[in-house]
Amino acid sequence: MKKAVIKVGGKQYVVAEKETLLVDLLPEGTKDLALDALLVIDGDKTTVGEPTVKGVKVKAKIVEEKVAGEKLRVIRYHSKKRVHKEIGHRQKYTKIEIVSIA
Repeated sequence: MKKAVIKVGGKQYVVAEKETLLVDLLPEGTKDLALDALLVIDGDKTTVGEPTVKGVKVKAKIVEEKVAGEKLRVIRYHSKKRVHKEIGHRQKYTKIEIVSIA
């Protein structure tokens, strides 16, 4: 099974073919992605790029856009002051599927 390390949105992910993952929200209008591989693992053979592996592209397609992540609750509290503040946040993601590593 081939695996590769790719970089999307400033973060690195270890991916395999036919795998889905959530990455930071990509710009709208993006259909298919051709990403450079930083590292490729093919069985016992490992190829490290400098900075990318030449001739290897990871093809991905966008399955879903603007997927809402977990809700985060941030609470600030000052004791003896009767002051508290509660803020919520949900990060938006793009769901992609890895089509091929070639």
